[in-house]
Amino acid sequence: MLPPYGRAMVDLPTVPSGSWPTPITSALVVRAAARLGEVVVDGDDVWWSESRPGEAGRSALVRRSPDGTVTDVLPAPWNARTRVHEYGGGAWTVADGVLWFTEFSDQRLYRLAPGDAGPVAVTPEPQIPSGVRFADLRVVPGGVLAVRETHAASGAAADVVNEVVRIGDDGAAEVLVSGPDFVSDPRLAPDGVTLSWLRWDHPSMPWDAAELVVRAADGTEHVIAGGPGESVVQPVWGGDLALWWLDDRTDVWSLYRRRPHGEGELVLDAGADIGRPQWQFGQSRYALLADGRVAVAYPRAGLDRLAVLDDDGEPRELDLPYAAYGQLRAQGTAVVCAAGGPDAEPVVLRVDVDGGEATVLRPARDLGLEPAWFSRPEHVSFPTPDGGTGIGTAHALVYPPANPDVRAPEGELPPLLVVVHGGPTAAAVPVLSLDVQYWTSRGFCVADVDYRGSTGYGRRYRDALQGRWGVVDLDDVIACARYLADAGRVDPARMAIRGGSAGGFTTLAALAMRPGTFSAGASHFGVADLGALARDTHKFESRYLDGLVAPWPERADVYEERSPLSHVDTLDTPLAVFQGEEDRIVPLEQAEAIVAALRERGVPHAYLLFPGEQHGFRRAENIRAALDGELSFYAQVWGFGLPDGEGIAPIEVHRA
Repeated sequence: MLPPYGRAMVDLPTVPSGSWPTPITSALVVRAAARLGEVVVDGDDVWWSESRPGEAGRSALVRRSPDGTVTDVLPAPWNARTRVHEYGGGAWTVADGVLWFTEFSDQRLYRLAPGDAGPVAVTPEPQIPSGVRFADLRVVPGGVLAVRETHAASGAAADVVNEVVRIGDDGAAEVLVSGPDFVSDPRLAPDGVTLSWLRWDHPSMPWDAAELVVRAADGTEHVIAGGPGESVVQPVWGGDLALWWLDDRTDVWSLYRRRPHGEGELVLDAGADIGRPQWQFGQSRYALLADGRVAVAYPRAGLDRLAVLDDDGEPRELDLPYAAYGQLRAQGTAVVCAAGGPDAEPVVLRVDVDGGEATVLRPARDLGLEPAWFSRPEHVSFPTPDGGTGIGTAHALVYPPANPDVRAPEGELPPLLVVVHGGPTAAAVPVLSLDVQYWTSRGFCVADVDYRGSTGYGRRYRDALQGRWGVVDLDDVIACARYLADAGRVDPARMAIRGGSAGGFTTLAALAMRPGTFSAGASHFGVADLGALARDTHKFESRYLDGLVAPWPERADVYEERSPLSHVDTLDTPLAVFQGEEDRIVPLEQAEAIVAALRERGVPHAYLLFPGEQHGFRRAENIRAALDGELSFYAQVWGFGLPDGEGIAPIEVHRA
């Protein structure tokens, strides 16, 4: 078979892997880049948020009118982003053209109505800077419902209070729900009086155990679903006062409904998770259409399907060229959503569920590249040690090298980059990411691993990590690397591992506690000391490790045993470390400690600290520095040259 442009492989010039020239540079990665966020339908208008690296990472709000006019609603420096739970989400909402949003700089609520000269502050300036935060906004008569998170002067996670409140147009706050450690998804029923919400308490995370509560007009409260060992997400009221939600009581997050005065009934078990872990507010994987039907997204064989439940209740899958869907919102009998695929960055899409016609409302940026530049992922399942989980198979999306202009020298196998996602409940997503193509177009093979604990394979697979974080995830990333090496697909001498946050922990732990498989690694704001994380992190995750590791502080010995920092005497693999100076989730001290240990042992390492960055890098210049710095690090460790013409400055590698 001929490669793109009709050129035979033997006619292509040979260039060592890693050195392949490519138009997919760090400059292209961030150029006009905008990470698509939430989508909201307001009558005939469609709104969405975009996180823009070129504008210091601010979250801009965009409105598309029926005539196709696209307008930036909030000019810079307005930044619609909330810090509730530190991960945010649900920072804005709109109804009848009136926008409510949380401004990132002070975390106050603002309101912008048509004709206003600019946003108007609704809530007062908090006594503690950013000490009162709002998320999960929903417009109700006379104001909005919100989750309010209040921080105390102590700064202690234990003193943070989360409540459901109603904020009036005049800023007056009425507390509707208080007491649980956490609340989310406050929703007022169409009757205007019945209220529903989700609640959960430490040490559970919302994907471990959450209850769906309904308060009737007489003030009585009823738990409709959820409880110990059962997670409920994304409750929605129907116009007929039926309450819908996603529940994992059957192992996978499935769709349920409770009609007025009825019992909860299973509507759709797709055989895989419809829902996603609630790290952020405002997620939506299904939408109730105006005629009573339901649009829903669910995964199968590593790819999402968008389907509609017709009157017979059976899912009818739509034939669309996308592989991931989110932010499903109804617009009459159509569904508006965010969608992406292996050769398409995320777009905002309106889909006619009857005719199947799809209209792109917010296109992906024009990269100016032929499809041949994009590596398409293969969903791979591979054997892994059981480890007492009863599960001996893990999964990954594997991206082979792809470059239509060059090929590797005869007999050379590509280097492998094992990517460890965060969460650790996240999942590999088959959507075009230039962060991945940056590597594959240079001759790397990339394996994005869904280790046990990942979402999309049911609760049993997700719970396999309970009590075993730092054990089975290491088994799985190593098993994936060896599986690909044994299959002759990658060079076993050039295998690296990289990850951010929880993925950074697995990266550090694999290098420190399972040396010998990987010859290089990169930790992006990764956890080095589990005990320090349990002591110092924010409220939302302050008891997370009780389930993933062991009860804290009773089993501090387990934390020490699994912390990469406790095993620096065996950490002799070259490592690059990238850290945000203002990271509240994984504090700076974690990175500083691991770098100090590397320096003391004389292990080759590089360290880039980014002032002003928090958990994850949002500024264009820092995203570029991290990508190019990591490439330069591998080039120096493995001895290949950097492509000419990109102007990549070599990262400083300390060797003693």
